[in-house]
Formats: sequence, C-alpha cells, structure tokens
Amino acid sequence: MSSLITPGLVILDEDLGTERAGVIRRLAELVTASGRASDTEALFADAWARESKTDTGIPGGIAIPHCRSTAVLEPTLAMARPAPAVDFGASDGPADIIFFIAAPDGADQAHLVLLSKLARSLIKPEFVTALREATSAEAIVELVDGALADEPVADATPTSAASAPASDGSSAAARPILVAVTACPTGIAHTYMAADSLVAAAKRAGAELHVETQGSSSVTPLDPAVIASAVAVVFAVDVDVRDKGRFAGKPVIQSPVKRGIDEPDKMIAEALAAANDPQARRVSGDGAAASTGTATNEHVGQKIKRWLLTGVSYMIPFVAGGGLLIALGFLLGGYQISDHAKDIILQNSLFNLPDGGLGTYLGAVAFAIGAASMGFLVPALAGYIAYAIADRPGIAVGFTAGAVALLMNAGFLGGLVGGLLAGFIAWALGRLQVPRWLRGLMPVVIIPLVGSIFASGLMVIVLGGPIALLMTGLSDWLSSLTGASAIILGLILGVMMAADLGGPINKVAYAFAVAGLSAGSITNQAPWQIMAAVMAAGMVPPLALALATVIDKKLFSMAERENGKAAWLLGAAFISEGAIPFAAVDPLRVIPAGIVGSALTGAIVMGTGVTSQAPHGGIFVFFAIGNLAMFIVAILAGTIVSGLLVVALKKWVRRRPIEGAEGAAASDSVVAGSAATTAVPAAAR
Repeated sequence: MSSLITPGLVILDEDLGTERAGVIRRLAELVTASGRASDTEALFADAWARESKTDTGIPGGIAIPHCRSTAVLEPTLAMARPAPAVDFGASDGPADIIFFIAAPDGADQAHLVLLSKLARSLIKPEFVTALREATSAEAIVELVDGALADEPVADATPTSAASAPASDGSSAAARPILVAVTACPTGIAHTYMAADSLVAAAKRAGAELHVETQGSSSVTPLDPAVIASAVAVVFAVDVDVRDKGRFAGKPVIQSPVKRGIDEPDKMIAEALAAANDPQARRVSGDGAAASTGTATNEHVGQKIKRWLLTGVSYMIPFVAGGGLLIALGFLLGGYQISDHAKDIILQNSLFNLPDGGLGTYLGAVAFAIGAASMGFLVPALAGYIAYAIADRPGIAVGFTAGAVALLMNAGFLGGLVGGLLAGFIAWALGRLQVPRWLRGLMPVVIIPLVGSIFASGLMVIVLGGPIALLMTGLSDWLSSLTGASAIILGLILGVMMAADLGGPINKVAYAFAVAGLSAGSITNQAPWQIMAAVMAAGMVPPLALALATVIDKKLFSMAERENGKAAWLLGAAFISEGAIPFAAVDPLRVIPAGIVGSALTGAIVMGTGVTSQAPHGGIFVFFAIGNLAMFIVAILAGTIVSGLLVVALKKWVRRRPIEGAEGAAASDSVVAGSAATTAVPAAAR
C-alpha cells in the first residue's frame, strides 16, 4: 500500500488567500500534480460540492475538506497550514490545519480505514499541537504516518466508552448507558470524528456510550443487549439511520453529524435529560423517530417542504407507470379507448378479440392498468406526506385521507391537505403516553382508527367541499390559458427548471406539474401541457452544455468535455443534473445561459399546445407526447440558444479571479466592461 501523504502534498505557512474554495483548489492541484488524480477541475468540483453541503471546519482551528471522486486514482491526503488561517465554517474561528482527503469512488476497505483513522486523530490535542509545531513537510509526513501506524482501529467496529473510567469517579455499574449512531454522506471523516467526540463527552459526563459508525465500509451493528439496556439514543447523522427499528421506544436526540463534533457535550447532556423526560421524543414502534427531520433546528418552512416533497417522490412511480400505460393504451387503441376499456376487458380475451382486433384489446388492457395506477396518485401523495411527518403509523391514516379527497373531488390539493392533517394527527397520537399493554396496539390499531376518523372526517365534513371548489377553479383557469397567457406560464416554468438544476425552485415547478398530471384528460389538456413544458425545459441545460463542448472545445477542461459526452444522454432522458458539473465551477455564465434557453423552450411548448402524459423520461417517452414535432423543435431551439450563449459568455465575458480562489465556483467575478458581480455556488441536488 503506497503512502497516503508525501512531502510534495504538504503546504506550510503560505498565504493561500481568505477563501476556502481557493485552498481546496490549491490542494486539488497538488493531488493532480503528484499523479494521484487525473483532473484538477473534476476533483475540485466534487470537493466543492461536498463542502457546499456542510462546512468541514471543526473546533480547534481544523478543517477536513473531503470527497470521493472518479478523478482520484488512489487514496490521498494533502495538508495545508496556511498563514493567515482560512474560515471553513467552524464555530470558534478559522482553520490553520487543513487536511484534504481525496478518495477514489471505489476505494478499498484498507485505505478507507486509514483515512477515517486520520480524521479521528485530529481530535487529539497532542497530535494537532505536533502538527502546528512541525518545521518541515517531512516532519508532517512522519507525524501522519505515525498516527496511521498506531494500533489499528476497525472501521466498522462500534466505538465504546464502556471501559473508560468516568471523570466523576462513578463506577461502571452506576453509569447510565447510551447508544449512538453517526453517519455522514461521504462516510470518511465526520462519521468517525463525531463518534470519538461523543465518546469523550460521555466519559466527561460519567456515562457509558456505545457508538455504531455507519461509515464508508461495512457496519458492525450494536449488540442488541446493549441497545436494550440503553436509556437513550443519539443520532448524529446527515443520512438515514440503517435499521432504525432496533431503537424503537428509546428517547432520541437527533442532529446533523457535525453537531456531534462541534457540541458533543450538549448532545450527551440532552440525551441524559431525555432519558428522564416522559415527554421526550422517542423512536416510534415502527422503527423511525417520532419526527424524521435530520436536524433539530430545521425551520418550519423547510420541514413542510420536506414533507411535501417526500409525498411527491413516493407518488411519482405511480404517475410514471400509470401515465405511460395510459399513453400506450391511447397509442394502441385510440383515444376512444378511455370510454370502453373496462367493457372490452370484461367481455373479451386474447382468444375472443373485440372489434378492432389485438391492438384494441391490448390498448384497453394498458389503459385500465394505467388508470388503476393513476388512481393511487392522490392517496399515495397523502399517505407519504403523513409518513414523512409521523413515520409508518401515518401511512394508513394518510392513504385513507387521500382516498376521501378523491371521493370529495378535492384532487391533489385535497391530497396535500389530507396528508398534512393525517400526519399531524398520527404524530400527536404517537406521542401519547399509554400503558405498556396498549403500546403494541397503537401503531397497528389505535392510530389508524382514531387518526382516520379525525383526518378523513374533517375532509368530508369541513374541508373537502371548499377544496373541491378551489380545484375546479384552478382547472378551469388552466384550461382557459391560451395565447400570451399560456406562453408566459411556459416561460416562468422554464426559468424555474433551469434556475437551480434540481434545487428547491426546480422541485417546486416539477412537483406542481406532476401533482396536477392526473387532472388531465382529452377535454382538459392544460395539465399535460404544463408537464410537457416542465420536462422539455428541464432537458435543455444539459443538452446545451453538451452542444457547447462541441462548438468550442477549447473553452472547456478535459473533465468538462467528458461530462459533455454524458450530458447528451442525460439531457435526452430529462436528467437536469447533467448540467451541474458545469454550473458548479462557472455558475454566473452557465446558469443564466441555461435559463434563457429553458424559458424559450417552455414558452414554445405552452404556446403550441404540446402535451405530455408522462412525468419523466424525456425523448424516450415519445409515444406519451402530443405534438411530438413541436416538442422536439422547442427543445432544439432552447438547446441552440443556450449553447451559443454559453460559448459567447465564456469567450467575451471573462472571469477575474479573486485572491486565493482562482476559478473557484464560489468566488467567480464576471466582468463585462466596467461591471463586476460576485458569484455564489449553484444549488445542486
């Protein structure tokens, strides 16, 4: 196994500017120059995407930017000790010790263990002090190699404070037992640092803590006996906890993994307090926390958005399958098949074909299956909104409320309201303190029964009628859009789809189109037109960037040219994220160009009455597209305009590097004449 770090990967006491993007880029350049990465731009883009999700600065003047990247050829550490220090978002100030961890996409277990072990060493004061006092790059390498050569620590073995003496002198038998899970998206650094920080905090608090690190390699689960004896659970995670049902009934404290590094003492104190609080939030009987937010400080608006988008994400497969089958039914049996599909299926078979032959029969079958799938749209939307709020006990209550919304003709708006009602009621019922003998009945009998009575009863008696009137008005308004008004709506939808390439604005437009898809029909094609505008506009940015890399290759790095080849397919399949690698490193020129082309495409689609009965798939669901020729024309027009605009901006609107962040996505300055504007990172899914 080659050394993870060499003297050539160390920068000591140099002025690297004031921007973290510049430091990350400089370290990425070192990794590439050492022959351990194939492309600086690709490595920087991956590292910056990770940095944009969560600050990597931790208390003590340390930062650990890190990523997995296909550009990395072998696991590598690069280190900088900048002067002056650089702000990486830590609560106590800037960092003067910065380790850049670059891991290949498919790094082997042994290397991942070493990388995680280095991260754990950085919370040891004596190791950090030695790094600050080192006088040469060779001394830094020797320190790091020494830390990695200490007694091995298994990557997946749960960390425990059980054997450590409590700081207050209490005996092991008298100490409360806590269990914890730590996990972050990359699973290399924060996962293990949070584990060790929490263990140290538990020791200071006189508690016994066992931690399961759900990191980058295989996970050794906590002993069920330890979980059973624990008085509370700590989840320091940025991703879902695997097999959460093991902790059912335990008081739980849940926060982002970085809080486990920054505020471990507070988290341990909160867990110990929750253990003695009958009203504390608990992991519910179905295995999920009583509230599924990944952060305790999540704003109300963020929670509502997450709940709604959870419902939409679970609803989409019903819409996708159902919409495509309905379109296939129309293709095989003609549009009149919608009026006779049931009769054709019941009165005929493959051995007794109806008038019109095999095509009519298969068209009826496809239409009937698709219509059945689409019938789950509103119940699934409501059910999984309730699931996002109250976890599994909310599903039955939400599905019932969604079905009642259909009964009341309240449509997808009724599903949204019904799902929220069902979720809140199921959540409130789940928090009730009930006798032990009744707890097993709560999630399977009491919550579905009582919750359905309240949520669905409110839908029938109070809310269903007004929402149905609102839905009728909305449908009539959409159906009335023609000419200029339809074009303006298409333009707005196009701007939203390209504004942040999978971020909140993009998701709002897409969720609006998908949620209304089931309201479309031969006599009311406005919802289908909206879906077509959203899908076509979302295809433009990746296609435009692919085209731009062909028009003038010299304007793009080697990694961007490779990304451009993939973007052809991604764009054709309506995967807007194909443009993110370009936008991440040059947002002020890429995103505006994409917005212009997408807006043009959306306007053309709405103005010419193009329809789509499929919520996804791009050109590959051509048989679900009405007026396919204009659909293609609209996409081509937007792609050409955006592609040419990207090339023009890159040629004639130059970037002026900011000190310490040359070319960084977060620090671009775009200069045209005498005007200059500072860029911000593109929002990425």
